[in-house]
Amino acid sequence: MNRAAQAPVTPQTRFSADGLWWWDGTEWKPAVSPDRLWRWNGLAWEAAAPGPAHKGSGVGVAIGLTVAMFVGVLVLVAITTAVIVLTLGDQIANVFSNVAAALGSTPSP
Repeated sequence: MNRAAQAPVTPQTRFSADGLWWWDGTEWKPAVSPDRLWRWNGLAWEAAAPGPAHKGSGVGVAIGLTVAMFVGVLVLVAITTAVIVLTLGDQIANVFSNVAAALGSTPSP
């Protein structure tokens, strides 16, 4: 008896790299049902395995980082302003008093 006649013939199904399509010999056909509940295994449709659990899209993390950076910049500006005012306070007061004196003086003829 011929050995090839005894073995069941299984079709050689070729799937696309993403696993969403299979080649039937003449055209590409969907390997996943439209509702994604069934998958073609090469011989028949079987229940699709659940996909990996999706984690958050990262929008919350991005918003949190943006807020943290904004607060950080505000703190940096506040510290810089405080240092400038404390170190140059007397000179700033002198400038304002000179401006006030200049605005209050009357021009001489």
